[in-house]
Amino acid sequence: MDSIKTITGKVVALPLENVDTDQIIPAKYLSTTTKDGLGEGLFSTWRYNADGTPNPDFVLNRTESSGATVLVAGRNFGSGSSREHAPWALQAYGFRAVISPSFADIFKSNALKIGLLPVIVDAESYYQLVSLCEEEPQTQVTIDLASQTVTLPGGQQVGFPLDGFSKHCLINGVDQLGFIMQQDADITAFEATNPVALNTQH
Repeated sequence: MDSIKTITGKVVALPLENVDTDQIIPAKYLSTTTKDGLGEGLFSTWRYNADGTPNPDFVLNRTESSGATVLVAGRNFGSGSSREHAPWALQAYGFRAVISPSFADIFKSNALKIGLLPVIVDAESYYQLVSLCEEEPQTQVTIDLASQTVTLPGGQQVGFPLDGFSKHCLINGVDQLGFIMQQDADITAFEATNPVALNTQH
């Protein structure tokens, strides 16, 4: 997992509430155990017409949305099943962060594990971002993990919550297993001096 300290990118808005994981990545894409091809499947029910051609009315298919790396999504984003393919698909498409007033808990946990940053903002900031995207499609934001803030185009900063463990892993570019491996020296030292550990060796 790559280290994340700041993310500066173009924003695209999908202001729909209760977007579930089946809408993010339909079940037909779940047979894969890698991220290969998942970017093409992202929001495929909405992105493509019945004949497979791109739907010109869907926001990601618009020319002005090209290159967006931050998605602004509606309340309760990622609800439904626990499929980890949903954050995989968003990341494979090119998104590095999703900003929303709220996320489904399992989706948020799965996203943090792979380095896709779920950013929770207040309702006023969310609607402000949606309006900015509509008025100026080239809108960019900067997300800073150290200060846990999102800087809007006018310089306004909006704070967001992030637990200490996830913050450490993201900034240092390690997943949960990587974090445990970082503690190897301390674990070895503890096992060498712990009486219970010593007794089990005999």
